[in-house]
Amino acid sequence: MDKEAAKRRIEELQQILNQYNYEYHTLDRPSVPDAEYDARMRELISLEEEHPDLKSADSPSQRVGGAVLDAFQKVRHGTPMLSLGNAFNEQDLLDFDRRVRQAVGDDVAYNVELKIDGLAVSLRYENGIFVRGATRGDGTTGEDITENLKTIRSIPLKINRPLSIEVRGEAFMPKPSFEALNEKRVQNEEEPFANPRNAAAGSLRQLDTKIAAKRNLDIFVYSIAELDEIGVETQSEGLDLLDELGFKTNKERRMCQTIEEVIELIDTLKTKRADFSYEIDGIVIKVDSLNQQEELGFTAKSPRWAVAYKFPAEEVVTKLIDIELSVGRTGVITPTAILEPVKVAGTTVQRASLHNEDLIKEKDIRLFDQVIVKKAGDIIPEVAGVLIDQRTGEEKPFQMPDECPECESELVRIEGEVALRCINPECPAQIREGLIHFVSRNAMNIDGLGERVITQLFKEQLVSRVSDLYRLTQEQLIQLERMGEKSVDNLLRSIGQSKENSLERLLFGLGIRFIGSKAAKTLAMHFDNIDQLKQATKEQLLEVDEIGEKMADAVVTYFEKEEILDLLSELKELGVNMTYTGPKPVKAEDSDSYFAGKTIVLTGKLTQMSRNDAKEAIEALGGKLAGSVSKKTDLVIAGEAAGSKLTKAEELNIEIWDEANMLEELKK
Repeated sequence: MDKEAAKRRIEELQQILNQYNYEYHTLDRPSVPDAEYDARMRELISLEEEHPDLKSADSPSQRVGGAVLDAFQKVRHGTPMLSLGNAFNEQDLLDFDRRVRQAVGDDVAYNVELKIDGLAVSLRYENGIFVRGATRGDGTTGEDITENLKTIRSIPLKINRPLSIEVRGEAFMPKPSFEALNEKRVQNEEEPFANPRNAAAGSLRQLDTKIAAKRNLDIFVYSIAELDEIGVETQSEGLDLLDELGFKTNKERRMCQTIEEVIELIDTLKTKRADFSYEIDGIVIKVDSLNQQEELGFTAKSPRWAVAYKFPAEEVVTKLIDIELSVGRTGVITPTAILEPVKVAGTTVQRASLHNEDLIKEKDIRLFDQVIVKKAGDIIPEVAGVLIDQRTGEEKPFQMPDECPECESELVRIEGEVALRCINPECPAQIREGLIHFVSRNAMNIDGLGERVITQLFKEQLVSRVSDLYRLTQEQLIQLERMGEKSVDNLLRSIGQSKENSLERLLFGLGIRFIGSKAAKTLAMHFDNIDQLKQATKEQLLEVDEIGEKMADAVVTYFEKEEILDLLSELKELGVNMTYTGPKPVKAEDSDSYFAGKTIVLTGKLTQMSRNDAKEAIEALGGKLAGSVSKKTDLVIAGEAAGSKLTKAEELNIEIWDEANMLEELKK
């Protein structure tokens, strides 16, 4: 076959196989036997091997896997992938509805969708072609898993319009695929996966894409990152558009005009939960109007226009055979129940939280009791109660120790706290847990330094404080179990890259009491560098927005310790950045930019920069971004396909710029 004929046949086979994929995996309506599909796929692969320059990015042959990756690269999301706030009962839903109506009025409709128990991913398309897929990660930065996502046959490699968009979805493992996978793992004497979610996450993080291809994953796509940029005005219209573009969406979605309708629908869906061929762990309720969504806005962690209703926890009975104590990074002693294995909400559970000594006494939990176990929010197993009438006399009351189980120091209970605490700063458990926290995703985010590796390093006495991490060498690491040359090189590269992190990650990683990731960023932005923060008085700290008495006291106390000052000096000498390097909003009076002090609305699709980057750039010049147009709006920046916000701005005679005007001002 000559090249021109091969080109025509390859294009024909690609079109046919893409259609077969869509019918089978998206519509669930296969039109040909598997044998015919396989024969055409073999023909396509053979022709593409003969003519590799004719293989295109959207070819169905890209789904079979074959690439072996060295590591996953980091990907910054154009629009943050935020998590949802939770509702656990009817009152929580009524409270959510009340807050929504107080903000936008009573004319509210809700789009109700199933909450799929899988792994959140983003899919990026350029001119209609799938170019990149990423995990959610910390919401701002995820991992590039494009090659593994290509193996999911319900993800279109080419959509039905040449759009450049980013969509969000939940990748999952269907129940039949999960059962078949675990059966095979047991036969191979491998540890079975605990649940379909873990199996899906593990499959998408395989460096060998052939493994991912064999796992039979699926996806439901549920949103477009910037819906209003492409001319739709509601969440439900956005889902319909996703259908038109060739994506697989969940068809169980419904529109509800009141929260009472939502509650009634949830009651119905609860009874159908076991009938679905995939796991769900709740229901997602979203305000349908995109204008109302923008008006409601976001908290630091989640949108105010959506909530996830979590199903009531399944409860089971098993025997408590022991209570194990662990020491956290702040010295808190946490008791954990060791149980006879039992299945709870699809997972085999052998350990469950007991929280603290007071809870054990309050519920009269004893060794060898028959206990009720549930998963809080379908995630964390906990002991909910005891079946006292089933006691046989062999049960024994549990007594918390007087000494730390790790270092044997005397335990104390600080006034006003329920937890027992080890206050020995040299306690090995606290040091180890502090190291694990320092390298975690929201702190220094060092890939490859998980709990197992940190425990190894600590056990081998290679690290005893966080500064030791930056002194590790290839010779030391190569001696560790399951650490090959490539793994060591990747780990050392990740450690080196973490030196460039902005100050807020270091602050959070240091584990200052009461200072979470958000407070760490607030402090970093305000004080700019570690030296200024170290010298800050309590009064100066209290002047910072959202920093309260306890936080201020904790920061002052932390930086008074000589050992902390020594540690920071070591880290600085080792090249760890001590300065805030992120975007820093300025006060309007300190900026001579046109944007300074103005309330600005972005609408429509921007082509030269992402909306998030534009927002950060304008805020850095003293501008304030708003989600909706009102009489208080000073300026509207309208990109392509700007909709109702542009219309409203015209009606109110508000100044309107296009993207070119914005870019010109940003360059000044």
